[in-house]
Parts: sequence; structure tokens; C-alpha cells
Amino acid sequence: MKQKAITFFTLVGLFALAVLLAPAHAVHAATAETGKGLPFIGVAGMIVNSAALQNIFTNLKATFNKAFEAAPTFWEKVAMLVPSTSKTNDYKWLANFPRMRKWVGEKTAKALAAFNYTVTNDDWEATVEVDRNDIEDDELGIYAPQAQGAGFSAKQLPDEIVADLINGAFTNKCYDGQYFIDTDHPVTDKNGIVQSVSNKGTKKLSAATQAAAIASLGAGRIAMMKFTDDEGRPLNTIPTVLLVPPALSDVANVLAMNDRLEDGKPNPYKGTITVVCEPRLTDDNAWFLLDTSKPVRPFIYQERKKPVFVQQIDPQADDVFSKKKFKFGAEARAAGGYGFWQLAYGSDGSVA
Repeated sequence: MKQKAITFFTLVGLFALAVLLAPAHAVHAATAETGKGLPFIGVAGMIVNSAALQNIFTNLKATFNKAFEAAPTFWEKVAMLVPSTSKTNDYKWLANFPRMRKWVGEKTAKALAAFNYTVTNDDWEATVEVDRNDIEDDELGIYAPQAQGAGFSAKQLPDEIVADLINGAFTNKCYDGQYFIDTDHPVTDKNGIVQSVSNKGTKKLSAATQAAAIASLGAGRIAMMKFTDDEGRPLNTIPTVLLVPPALSDVANVLAMNDRLEDGKPNPYKGTITVVCEPRLTDDNAWFLLDTSKPVRPFIYQERKKPVFVQQIDPQADDVFSKKKFKFGAEARAAGGYGFWQLAYGSDGSVA
């Protein structure tokens, strides 16, 4: 009887030891959808080993990627993607974009103007720390929303960059050394005389009357359509997008879609423009007309490295040893710049 008792308790002890030493992924399957149900071992909590860490962060990466794919973006509506293969891109070519001309005699090659416009890529990151105690205590569900947030933010990085460009359009310089939206862009006419050309207005966007609509939206459209190249030929710039902050979205939609304006008169702009409302725009009065139909667009999203999921799960890393912290998040390299100012018209809305 004594011998049987010893054998029984020995078996119980061996069973408990086997459970404790079992790989975490063999005990419980992870759920990538929510981050819950990550590996654990009964009341003893999770054993932090390489297999468990790999399983956990594979789950978090799947959650990150799913949020990244689902996140909405607006930047493609107003900006163009320019892949970057170096630290800095040079955009002086914007000064002399080639156009077809009648071939009489020898071909004429346009030299690049002496403008200096470069865009340098910046480093971007979003990092989340995972406390080792949370892994041991099987409290990893709290990190799933953070993985989703990192994925969502990484997808919208171009939106953030392009919105900053728009907010700075009245104060940031473009390829010709002038503010992107300005009153005195230098343009050489067909006689070689430098003229000052404006793509800036001051009228408040209005649909109150037909006269107010013509003075605001109408004036901007006409200004853009009159832009010419350095040979005096029309650039055929026709605005396709009316870009506004939320405070102007109702007025913009009336101008774009209603048959009649608020004074009952016919709306001459119905169907001529697509409204893009961007909550990141900080000036409630400023509005912009953009021609997005050309190969080059008004704004540039320069991408050196796409946003990617990164992780640090080495148990021997300094942060793990000294602070009990693992890490995951996103990294990217990118920047923004201005394309042709001739493809944009902006009003600060300072005059009623």
C-alpha cells in the first residue's frame, strides 16, 4: 500500500512537471482576430519561452495588418506617390515640365531652371511596450487594441503628411521659391518677360447668392484656367476637386450638387467639382481648388520605406533584462512636398 501511494504521487508530480514544461503553443491556440485567447497554462499562467513569444507577436502582427488594410485614406485624391530610393529627392524638374510643340527645324530641349527644391525623407515610428508580467499573467488582450491602433495610424501616415502640406500651403515654399499658394509666382511669358501670377484668393466660399458663388468659387476656377506655361500657352488647368475643412463642407456640397443656390438662382457649378472634406485641415475659412487630372498632382507623398510591422522579442535584450519590456510597432520613411502650384488655387477666406 505504501509503495502504491508513492507511485501515485510520483505520477502526479511528473504530470505537473510535464504541463509546466509544455510549449505554450501546444496548450492553447491564439486568436488573431481580437488578441484574446493568447497562449496560457492554466492557473500557473504563461511560460515565457521563444515559442510563446513568437506565437504572441505573430498574433499581434496579424491584428496590425488587418487594421492597416481596413483603414481609410484620403491622400490619393489630392496627391501623387513618388517612390524614393535615396535620402533626398530633387524636384527641380518641376520648373520646366516638357510639353508638345510644333516641330520646326531642330528639336528644342528645355534646360532645367536654376531652382533648388529637394525633399528629404523623415523617419516615422509608433511603438508599444509589452510588459513581461502581462505575458506571464496572460493579460495580453489589452495589446490587441494597441496593435490595431498602430496599424490604423501607419496606414494613415500619408494622410498626416499631405494634410500638413495643405495646412502650410500659404506659408511653405514650393519649387519656384514662393509660397505654394501666393500672389506673385514668377512666370516668363512668350516674350521673355517675367510676370507675377497669383493662385491665391481672399473670398469666403459662399453659396448664399449666385454673385457670391461667382466671386468665390467662380473666380478661383477662372484663375486656374488662365494659367499658362513659359511660352504663353494655356496649361489647360481645370479644377476637379474642391478641398475644404468640415466647417465649409455644407457650403461646398451645395455648390457642387444643388440645382439652385440659396437665393433661388441657378447654380452654374453643379457637377463641375468633387468635394473632398478633410478633418485635419485646421483653418475653418481656407478652401482650395485642385486639378488632379494630370500625371503630376498638386501635392507629393514621397515614400522611401512603406510602413512595416517591427518587433523586439529577444529575451536577452537589454530592455527585457533591465525593464521587463518587449516591443512592437511600425516604422516608415517618408516625406511630403509640393508639385505644380499651377494645379492649385487657395483662398484664405478672409473677405466676405
